[in-house]
Amino acid sequence: MGFDVIIEGGSIVDGTGKRAPFVADIGIQGDTIAAIGVLRDAETAHRISAKDSVVCPGFVDVHVHSEIALLGGRDQFAAVSQGVTTHLAAPDGFGWAPLSPKLAGELWHYTQFAYGDAKLALDWQTPDAYLDIFHGRIPANLYPQVPHCAVRLGAMGWDARPATDAELKAMARATREWLEAGACCLCLGLDYQPSANADLRELVFLSKIAAAYDAIYAAHIRYRLVGRKRAWEETIAIAQQAEIPVHISHERVDAEAAEVLEQVDRNDIDLTFESYLYPAGMTHLAMMLPMEFQTGAPTDMLANLEKPAVREKSIAYLQEELGEGNQIVGYTRSGRFIGMPLAEAAKSEGKSHAAFGFDLVREEACIETAVMPWATSPAENERILDRTAAHPRMMIASDGVYNIPHPHPRSYGCFVQYLGKFVRERKLVSLKEAVYKMSGFPAERFRLADRGRIARGLAADIVIFNPDTVAARSTWAAPVQLPVGVEWVFVNGVPVIAAGNATGRLPGRVLRMKR
Repeated sequence: MGFDVIIEGGSIVDGTGKRAPFVADIGIQGDTIAAIGVLRDAETAHRISAKDSVVCPGFVDVHVHSEIALLGGRDQFAAVSQGVTTHLAAPDGFGWAPLSPKLAGELWHYTQFAYGDAKLALDWQTPDAYLDIFHGRIPANLYPQVPHCAVRLGAMGWDARPATDAELKAMARATREWLEAGACCLCLGLDYQPSANADLRELVFLSKIAAAYDAIYAAHIRYRLVGRKRAWEETIAIAQQAEIPVHISHERVDAEAAEVLEQVDRNDIDLTFESYLYPAGMTHLAMMLPMEFQTGAPTDMLANLEKPAVREKSIAYLQEELGEGNQIVGYTRSGRFIGMPLAEAAKSEGKSHAAFGFDLVREEACIETAVMPWATSPAENERILDRTAAHPRMMIASDGVYNIPHPHPRSYGCFVQYLGKFVRERKLVSLKEAVYKMSGFPAERFRLADRGRIARGLAADIVIFNPDTVAARSTWAAPVQLPVGVEWVFVNGVPVIAAGNATGRLPGRVLRMKR
């Protein structure tokens, strides 16, 4: 039997989290793993030695703002260079279909802080029309979720109120349309507009629809609206009332979360979460404003910010929110202040941190992004990260933001940092468990049946890396740096990274949940 490619003599970590690494050859035929075993005598045109390397399934990033970057630009191969072969679309419920061009344009304005300066047609009347733009144009796979922001916006605009029965029916139609197009999950950003205005009734109603399709619920929870503990409790209530598995985005196991997780264990709640394992987040400064001033379409919000009373109240609020001004400006529409700490940028303008932050939001039309360091001490940060890295309910996801001048280092380093820092250096997680948290676990959780494992008959999404050297090179000061130690990455049987370099090939596909 002949093979297109044979990967020879690698230490296979199969993605199940159960089997110890074992040495074998892998034969790829077309887009499939066709054989695993001793293949030294088999015929092939391409034989790759993986001696002293780990061979594992491609990584699945369940929360990443990458779908537009996958279409081209500086960062097209940034994630696949880490071994990420499948990206989930619509993180935080962001998405622009099915919407009228007017509404899609407004939502693009609102979400542009996470996607950069890409130019899009923004005219997709169905989920399939949107998904069609990716065919033949992406280096990794894209797996859709239901974008709640678009679903709500299409049904009731930017109104900051509970939905009526008629509006819920309209949301149900759009949700089903996405699920029937292969979406695996109902995804929300409950601190972002317009999802932030959804009440528990709406969330349970839509979750029951998702559950009927065997999809799950995933959310950036209401940290800013109700506080972290109550936001966790709301998620648990959704799990119980809708009878649906739930997943929480970009979390960490500090004392507050540990207490709730103990309750989750006691009550056997079907709950998972993900972490990128860096002590800072990234979002737009507009999110730091009082929630009452974040509502409405972007143009309405910006008009409201021109009022002297709104400015006065917002600056008083931002004085506490922005603390020492250690946020790093990652993106502004004008290109000003990129890479500068907020305090330094504010000083250059002769303003307080709070006044500068408010004016930046207003002057940049809410198209600005910043790295947001945690408020805890460096020593406490590392204790929290270590505890998070090994938690059994945690999987890895980057929350990467691409196509902006100064991204968060997690965009280029999340997955390889886990292997280098937490597995090799700190020895907090075994190699087989770490690979599971990046491949088999997210694939199982998000209903991706043919990915996430090395097994005969499954998709040939495969990573080969050197366990002794794999590491992130991206830093807070210089985040746009490719990792080291990832030698080969195959997507659907095609090498996208070969001998450490991008090949330029685009074998990624739009995946659909199989029902």
